[in-house]
Amino acid sequence: MIINFQHIKLSFGTNEVLTDVSFEIRQGERVGLIGRNGTGKSTILKLIIGSLHPEQGQIAIRKNARIGFLAQAPEYNDNMSVYEVLEQCFQEIKKWQHQLEQFAQKMSDPMNTENKLSQLILEYGKLQEKFEEAGGYQIPSYIDGIAIGLGITADYYPRPFSSLSGGEKTKVGLAALLLTQPDILLLDEPTNHLDMSSIEWLETFLNNYKGTIIVVSHDRYFLNRVITKIIELDDREAVTYQTNYTDYQIEKESRLLSEFTNYQEQQKKIRKMQESIKQLIEWGNCNPPNPGFHRRAASMQKALDRMVKLKRPILERKKIDLHLEQSDRSGKQVISLEGISKSYANRSLFCKVSAQLFYGDRTVLIGKNGCGKSTLLKLILDQENPDHGEIRLGSRVDIGYLSQDSAPLKSDQTVLQYFRAELDMEEGEARKQLSKFLFYGSDVFQKISSLSGGEWSRLQLALLMYQRPNLLLLDEPTNHLDIDSREALEEALEEFPGTLLAVSHDRYFINRLAHKVWVLNQGEITAYLGNYNDYLERKNQQIIKLAGKTDSSYSLSIECDQQVKASDPKTANPDKSATQLEKEITALEQQILNIEVQMSTPAISFDSSRLASFQDERETIESRLNFLYEKWVRISEKS
Repeated sequence: MIINFQHIKLSFGTNEVLTDVSFEIRQGERVGLIGRNGTGKSTILKLIIGSLHPEQGQIAIRKNARIGFLAQAPEYNDNMSVYEVLEQCFQEIKKWQHQLEQFAQKMSDPMNTENKLSQLILEYGKLQEKFEEAGGYQIPSYIDGIAIGLGITADYYPRPFSSLSGGEKTKVGLAALLLTQPDILLLDEPTNHLDMSSIEWLETFLNNYKGTIIVVSHDRYFLNRVITKIIELDDREAVTYQTNYTDYQIEKESRLLSEFTNYQEQQKKIRKMQESIKQLIEWGNCNPPNPGFHRRAASMQKALDRMVKLKRPILERKKIDLHLEQSDRSGKQVISLEGISKSYANRSLFCKVSAQLFYGDRTVLIGKNGCGKSTLLKLILDQENPDHGEIRLGSRVDIGYLSQDSAPLKSDQTVLQYFRAELDMEEGEARKQLSKFLFYGSDVFQKISSLSGGEWSRLQLALLMYQRPNLLLLDEPTNHLDIDSREALEEALEEFPGTLLAVSHDRYFINRLAHKVWVLNQGEITAYLGNYNDYLERKNQQIIKLAGKTDSSYSLSIECDQQVKASDPKTANPDKSATQLEKEITALEQQILNIEVQMSTPAISFDSSRLASFQDERETIESRLNFLYEKWVRISEKS
């Protein structure tokens, strides 16, 4: 056993967060810590690292266990570069490297006596052996392997850590934590700022991790893929399930039904005892009085008082009461993207993208971070303009938009004021409607600038419900919601009769809702019918097919290198036709797909040097592709 909590109690002021929390975690277990927002999940992590202390109870952690913690917003020295943040995990080993350099300098001194040189060589050899055993020579390769897996490319390395966005800081902080390989790995919402390929890499990494893992997460797909034990915080207590998320749902339902049956039986017994006590007292008060009945009543009352009363289990907790309806249906064709191109500075996001969305479609857009998913929604909303092409909305289309932006920090409005201003609603009715989204009592007087991500998302959903749109554009709608709120949103979207286009990396959400998956990659959209698992199956079929055509990663590397050199911009024919360019673009896109196939195989994905080599090749080809995309656009404009 590596961690043991016994009867932990903790309050913040008058708010009791944990009343009687007990659980144990064994060496090597991968634990998912779940519960509604505000139930104390992050508090448990802080108790483990010792930044909080319980009012009552005992916490035992194995002696000398190294604990690593990833906060949702990691911070480092403002002057540190990204690479320095990653490299600082190896401070002790880097110190040995510096000592080795000093020894080498001393040994080169011609004034050394034979004895002194022998002593220096001996000390150098011992330190070098220690350095090698600690993996000192593999540090750059190891850093690259973790960084590439999480989508941190080499161009991030020189950037100041302080200049990164919140999501980028979280990624770098996660990479730094994984590099330390602690005995106990604590992760707080690790998938929130990762794209799908990075999440899948992280899942593989964690499944092969030798230490103990405790993860706070609302990502149900991730919990199913990684976790071996669930600890749920509920009603200020903890319940343990030795299973993943899907089986936890089944076990929890069975446990609650059993507890409710036991509760009902005990209540029946209590009522019977109370009736017997009442009857005995009445008999004892008859004329003449009978003290024997009073003694029996008192004895029975003592037995009733000593009985351990069972808590009434809550079979169904309150969820957000979300119902999405449309005021009027749109025409059959809802969105038409016709040859859309969009660039920022020298970076091309889309090139001649065309796609159609029809009434009743439920489509989810996926792709790597920074590939332009949110930008595409803004183009549809007319918040930005495409460089080329046209976006057409169908007849009677009424858009409801949910962005992933956080609450405005400078607003002095309360939740109630903001809600009333948006909907022009009387105070009584507004408070009634806000209660459906779990804003009760004084909650409505919170400043919106102080709302958590989950509270802000619930408020935006409340507004969305009253807009009654027929087209929903949702940008990462589940990101800050707890599991109960995610399920309520999914249920509402399943009943929504209109059209849905959502950007999401929540694979559970996609599996439940999507009829079609749009994959935005290399500036193009590829459509797959079905949900996320259907998309994965199609993708795996492509990988198997392509892998059969590839003799070895070495031959592929040579071939790609030769083809890239052959298509060098310096030697390319400037007068190529659009048709010739399209052929070359197709060939290069196929090369990238081949490289990604190789990078996804275990032999490559866990070999950081080979992975870095393939990453360099892919970046070279992508650079050439962007050049060809822009050239194709210029030729098309002239023709």
